[in-house]
Amino acid sequence: MFEKRDYIAVFDSGVGGVSVLRELMKLMPQERYLYFGDSANAPYGTRPTSEVRSLTLAAAEKLMARRCKALVVACNTATAAAIKELREVYPDKIIIGIEPALKVAADHFPGKEVGVMATPVTLREEKFDILLHRFTDVCSVHKIPAPGLVELVERGKAESEETEALLAPLLAPYRDRLAAIVLGCTHYPFAAPVIQRLVGKNTALLDGGPGTARQTRRRLQAEGLLWNGPGELLIENSAGSDEMIALCQKLLRG
Repeated sequence: MFEKRDYIAVFDSGVGGVSVLRELMKLMPQERYLYFGDSANAPYGTRPTSEVRSLTLAAAEKLMARRCKALVVACNTATAAAIKELREVYPDKIIIGIEPALKVAADHFPGKEVGVMATPVTLREEKFDILLHRFTDVCSVHKIPAPGLVELVERGKAESEETEALLAPLLAPYRDRLAAIVLGCTHYPFAAPVIQRLVGKNTALLDGGPGTARQTRRRLQAEGLLWNGPGELLIENSAGSDEMIALCQKLLRG
């Protein structure tokens, strides 16, 4: 039986899920959070789906042993690869996945062109394909894979010249063309200033963090599990380095 004061576990392939964690903490600052980033195995976005699924299930098993009342999979790649299996393994748990904010884009920009920046795994998964087909009649969607961006964010270089050099050729065809770009990886919001410069100020940047936080709160409230405490945060990382913890804390502060 879960208690209100149990942790909300937040899992990502590395530091990217901090972009979701900060939305959760903004909405529910009184809760206790346990953040785990698997930076030792990052990036997930270039791995085979079966490998991503195995890594995600292994991380979830460790987190579930820590008195967690909910698990937020703050990784688009892990959600696409393993959310169905997680819900089958833990049917009595609140399991929240994240998905690209395509519905937000379609609602706000019907009839317009929008892009989805994501990892190769996310873009090729059936879950994303199903999501994509829900909105193809509403807006024109361009898939924009961005290999290498996760690695730069993991190295604390989200707004560096290296990131600009990586993204410039990928985004050049879309400058001043798209109504919005959906940031389909939780690492990408940290590179938003660079992305915005490259696509132009009139292109809206959307991510799934706020919606994921709201859904988590709704589920906890429905189960009577919202906690009104002083707030707490534990940050852990499979890389086992103080540098990764410090980077998470820096990204969390914004």
